[in-house]
Order: sequence, then structure tokens, then C-alpha cells
Amino acid sequence: MQHDVSHNEFQRAQQLIPGGVNSPARAFGGVGGEPPFIERGSGAYLYDVDGNKLLDYVGSWGPHILGHRHPAVIEAIQQTLARGTSFGAPTVQESELAELVIDAVPSIEQVRMVNSGTEATMSAIRLARGFTGRDKIIKFSGCYHGHVDSLLVQAGSAALTLGTPSSPGIPAGCTADTLSLEYNDTQQLAEVFAAQGSEIACVILEPVVGNMGVVAPSTEFLQTLRQLCDEHGALLIFDEVMTGFRVAYGGAQERFGMRPDLTTLGKIIGGGMPVGAYGGRADVMKSISPTGPVYQAGTLSGNPMAMACGIATLRTLKETDPYAELERKTKRLVAGLSKAAGKADVPHTVPHVGSMFTLFFNAEPVTNYTVSSRNDTERFARYFWGMLDRGFYLPCSQFEANFVSVCHTDEDIDATIAAAGESIAAAVEAGE
Repeated sequence: MQHDVSHNEFQRAQQLIPGGVNSPARAFGGVGGEPPFIERGSGAYLYDVDGNKLLDYVGSWGPHILGHRHPAVIEAIQQTLARGTSFGAPTVQESELAELVIDAVPSIEQVRMVNSGTEATMSAIRLARGFTGRDKIIKFSGCYHGHVDSLLVQAGSAALTLGTPSSPGIPAGCTADTLSLEYNDTQQLAEVFAAQGSEIACVILEPVVGNMGVVAPSTEFLQTLRQLCDEHGALLIFDEVMTGFRVAYGGAQERFGMRPDLTTLGKIIGGGMPVGAYGGRADVMKSISPTGPVYQAGTLSGNPMAMACGIATLRTLKETDPYAELERKTKRLVAGLSKAAGKADVPHTVPHVGSMFTLFFNAEPVTNYTVSSRNDTERFARYFWGMLDRGFYLPCSQFEANFVSVCHTDEDIDATIAAAGESIAAAVEAGE
């Protein structure tokens, strides 16, 4: 593949933008080298500025469950654009999308639209603290909830880290009330609640983790979370920015039969436009201004373009109900990847939930961040470049989820499995 134009554009971007990217995940830091610059997308494919055609398993990091440029989404954009881009005033589309979300997500009785997943989690945490009158929060190592000061906490190898920021620029005071625990560790969770339960405002987690690779929760872990929050008067927050409308139409909480108190959403509910949302129990949501004292606002919240894309996407998902077919395709792909890795005698696991999956170069089932940190990232980097050179666009980190869209065909999956077999074998040979 040729990458000359992308190389030149990356050199240009590095002079203008820190690291040449507007989000660190795009910088290829986990695999080395330089990113391709994308010109357009169509269906399951991306086309870069060098004219390379790439089968896409990133999907803009999750939103494009319908593929790129779905006709219903494009039509919604065109119709809305003809009327204007932003008004700073209520529109009918805001209520229409809210109705779709409330109808789909079991726990949401009221919802507030914002502009990003980070804004949604930040607002949900503030709301939980304001509603409970408590300050401490629990998060889990390996779960990413946006670049919120109080949630960027380094858990490290310790069982519990209290108040240690993982980024310069965050005062220690911002994380002094953040408790970072190990995902899927019910005993540790119970011990912390026993010691500090009356001070804990909320627990926030990804109900299926996508930010240390795909990690599923145990049934015991989820049930213990719900029970402890109820016993101690803390709120349970599901960060479904990634899993909402992805692992099921009603998200992970529908799939697992759980009912959190608050839910954060993003990605798919904007159909590719910048968007976020948080919602939940009506009595909790009524604490948000203007009906309550907890302040949150946004100039472009409920932007008509984002609302139109979200409405088109959710209506299409509701009408077509692609989830069983998405799961079938993903299971077939995962089985093929596992067979390819096994043939090369490569230690691996390939967990998946719905249409999310990760090929871990790690023989141990990944249940938490401690295990995920033992993945063979060097082998992954060689595998990644082997796939890219063969025309397959994967997340540029071992610690990210891959996504299957409705546009991926069985022929695409067959081609992916064949390319993976070649790439894994080449990665092994190059590492010897």
C-alpha cells in the first residue's frame, strides 16, 4: 500500500495540532508508525487520501453500527441542514430522540442531551453527588469514562488507589474522593462498601468494558453492585456510551437484565455526530437545573443535526432489529480469528459481547485490568500492521474494542479471517 499522501498530511498536522491528532487514540501510539488520513467512508469501508480501500472494524470508535453513509442518516442530515444548524432554543427533534431513548433503555425515565460522552459522565457524577449529598465515588481500573478530572485515576497494581491522578494538570484534590477498584472483584467491592458505604455517592462502570479490550462482567459482580448500592443508598451508573444500542437495542442493561439508577450514552445515539446523553430515574433527574439545584448547561446541547442523525439511526435499528444477525456474524468472525491464532500456536483469547470483540494476545481470560496489562502488545502491533497492509482497518491498540456493522458481509468476514491467519503467522515469524 502507498502511504505517501498520508505521510505528508501527518507531517503537516504535527506542525499545527499537538501530535498531529485531535484525540490521542488516533496517534498510533500503541502500534508505532503513522496513521492513514481518511478521505471518505461507505458501508463497511474507508478510503484514505492515498486511495487505499480499508475494511473498517473501528466504525468511528463505535457509532457506525449501520455502516458509513447510511441512506436514512444522510437524508436526515440533508433535510435538517436545509432548515439551519443550531438555534439555541428547543426543537421538536430533541423530544423525538428523547422518546426513542426512554422507550428503548429500561432504566431511563428522563434524559438530558449533551455534546459528548465525557460531558455525559461528568454531569452524571455531579448529579449523583448532588442528589445523595455525598462526595466519594467508585470507578474501576481499565474503565474509561472520558477525560473528567475526577475519573482519570491511576489504579496501578495496588488493590485500591485513592486520589492519585493519572494525568498532569489534575490537582490531587480533584481525585481525593475517587476510589479505583478492580473490575469483577466482588470481595474488594464489598469490603470498600462495608468501610465507607455511607460516604459513597455512586459507582460508575462500563457494563461491558471496551477500553481495556472487551471485558464482560460476571453475573455475581453485577448483582453485588446493585445490592450494595441499594443497601448503602448509593447510585449505580452504567456508562453505556459504547454499549448503548450496540450490544442490544436497550444496551447492556437490557442484555443483562439490570436496572442502574443513571445511564450515560453517546456514539450510536448521534449516528456519527458529536453527542452525549445521561438519564435515569425521574426523581434523580429532577435534581438537574432548571427543575433542581444541580447545574449543567450546554450551548449546543440537543443540536438539531445530532438529533436528526440519532433519530434516523435509532428508528432504523428499531425497525430492522439487526442484533441477532450482528451477533451471528461476530461469533463467526471470532471463531475464525481464534482458529487462525491457534493454527499459529499463538496464546490468545477472543471475547465478544454482541457485535463488540477483541483478539487478545494473552492465553489467560481477561477479566480485569491487571490481566489485560499482561497482553503481548508487541505481537499485537505486528499483527495490526499486517492487517492494515492487507486492507483491514483495526483499532490501533490492543486495549480497544473492535466493532462489526450491519454492512459487514459474510464475504468480508471470510476475507478478514484469511488475512488474520496470514498476519498472525507473519507476526510470529517477525518476532522470532
